[in-house]
Parts: sequence; structure tokens; C-alpha cells
Amino acid sequence: MTVRIAVIGTGQMGADHAKIVARNLPGAKLQVVCDAHKANAETVAESLGAADVAFDAEAVIARSDVDALILATPDSTHAPLSLACIKAGKKVLCEKPLSQSSAECLEVMAAEQAAGEKFVQVGFMRRYDQSYVEMKAALADGKLGRALIMHNFHRNVEIPIDDFTGAMAITNSAPHEFDVARHVLGVEYATISAYQPTRSDTAVAPVVMVLETTDGQLVTIEINNNAAYGYDVRAELVGEAGSIAMNQVAYTRTDLALSSATRYDADWRTRYAEAYLRQNTAFLSFVETGIFPEIGSDSWDGYCAAFVAEAGVEALASGAKTPVKMVQKPEFYS
Repeated sequence: MTVRIAVIGTGQMGADHAKIVARNLPGAKLQVVCDAHKANAETVAESLGAADVAFDAEAVIARSDVDALILATPDSTHAPLSLACIKAGKKVLCEKPLSQSSAECLEVMAAEQAAGEKFVQVGFMRRYDQSYVEMKAALADGKLGRALIMHNFHRNVEIPIDDFTGAMAITNSAPHEFDVARHVLGVEYATISAYQPTRSDTAVAPVVMVLETTDGQLVTIEINNNAAYGYDVRAELVGEAGSIAMNQVAYTRTDLALSSATRYDADWRTRYAEAYLRQNTAFLSFVETGIFPEIGSDSWDGYCAAFVAEAGVEALASGAKTPVKMVQKPEFYS
């Protein structure tokens, strides 16, 4: 059977998700493209041959000709729309974050548990990136020995909005690192510290975080939203017997005028194109079989990322190491 998918939200991410559904997911049909901005919805729907276009998210969720949904709407709508999907009995791939409020994430978890099954896959696509897949495998097969430290840095060309802050770097950018590091290491966090240097101008300075895990490892994360030179994400996992590091993805090198150069991407979309395809393929399988993807992020993972971000904001403001004391993980998510 063909799975009829509605994509809600037609910004950069929504349009990319719609393109994957329309062109790269055999067994799926782009049934509806929805956005409150009618012109955006109509443009994306027409360019990809969607069966229909709509402008009311909750009405789309309730439609009988929609089997599953992808949410790429503003962050504040993710939890309410996910709850609407659960109520309608429909699987949903929700772009990160599930919510920037850990309390809202708990509401989504409660709704899933009351329904007796998982409905929400959170869009932490880095779990599907080959670099992290190989890191996790190297740790699992014992090549590296016991894990000691995972170093991460995440750099963007420039801030996405004028009033971006260090706290927003923690709540908006860092959750990818919070999630993928706990996924690779298979642990939770115990504490977080956060620091910010002083720039010579008025731009937002980088934020550096140090997290201690419940198993005694350290995780370092640098978020630099004004790196200027390009989009650059790297990670290194250090074990007692060796280490494994992510290579920069660059398909060519130019040698010219006594110099050698490789290019950086402007943003994340090219770097993680394959990861998004793998993630969305896994989501389609989830809809078809009801079996949650083996390495997918669920609502518990969404809650963990939100809670750690809240603790990180507190640590940045106070300058003190902050405990990460989450609720006990429900058996439902084990």
C-alpha cells in the first residue's frame, strides 16, 4: 500500500522533506503540502506534484486521506501538533526540537503512553549520518576500548536572526550534539557547565559546554554561530585504546597559485542530505510496520535534549556546574 504523507511547514526543512517524499521514497506519496503562508505552500506543492495543498495544520492532521505526517513548523508548534497527531492515531516525524520545554515533552510522552504505542519520531538525523554510525560501531565492537571523551564542535557561517543569544545557541543548535553524543556513548548526562568568551565586536561569541556522563565520560561541545568561514561540524571519540574522528566531507580539492584548498558548505543541507534520506526512509518503515526505527530518536530522546538544554542555559547564566536531574526513564521507552 502507498503511504500518503502530509508535510506541514514549507520553509527550508519542510521543502526538503517534501522533496524527499516526492522523489526518493518508493511506497510514499506526497499527499498534502501545508503552510499558513499560502504562496509558499502552493509553490512547493506545485513544484513537487503534491496531490493537494492546504493551509490549516490541524485540519490536515485530521484528514482521512493522510496516513502520516512530517512536521517542519516553528519550534513552538511541534509539541501541540505532535499531540494532535497522537490523538488522530497517526505517526509523525517531528523536526527537532520536540519542544524547547521539557515539560511539554513530558506531555507528549504521557499521551503516547496513554495510547499504548509510539507515534513520534524526532528529527535528530545525525544518528543516521555515516560518521556517527561508524563511531558508534567502533565503540560497540571494542576497537577503542572504554570511551573516555567525545569532542564535538558545530560552527555556522553566521547567526540565523539578529537577536540570537548564547542561550539560544544552547537551546537551538546544541541539541543535535546533546542527542548524538548520548546515542553514540549509550549514556545519560549527570552535569553540564557552559562558558562564553568575549568577542571584540558585538556578535554572539561561541558557547563551550562540558558535560559529565552517568558513566564517567566527558563530552565537550563548542557551538559557534558566527564562525564566518563556513558550515563545519566535527566530532572525535577518544577511548583508552584509540580514537575515531569525523572527516570533513569534501568531494574535491583545488590546487592553484601555490596553494591547496577545499570548500565548506554554506549550511547543513548538503552535508546531511544522505542522513535525512536514511531518516525519512526509516520513518516510512515505522509507518508501514509500526516498529520504531532501531536508531531513531523517540519522545524520550526529545525530552532529554530539551532538559539538558534547560540545564545548559542555567549553567551559562550562573557560571556554575549544573546537575542534570531528569525524570526516571519510563519502561515504555526502554
